[in-house]
Amino acid sequence: MYSLHEDLARAQAAARLGEAQELRRGHQLVRARRLSRKAERAAQQARLALARAL
Repeated sequence: MYSLHEDLARAQAAARLGEAQELRRGHQLVRARRLSRKAERAAQQARLALARAL
């Protein structure tokens, strides 16, 4: 009986760990997309500044 409870607790902990890892991956993707858009905007502004300077 104790082993059954132990197995259940272990399975629940593993499931929670998996959910946490998925959430972390999602947050990393969002952050990467945000940084990418920011870099694209900076590059566009640099191109505009260069074009105006010429």
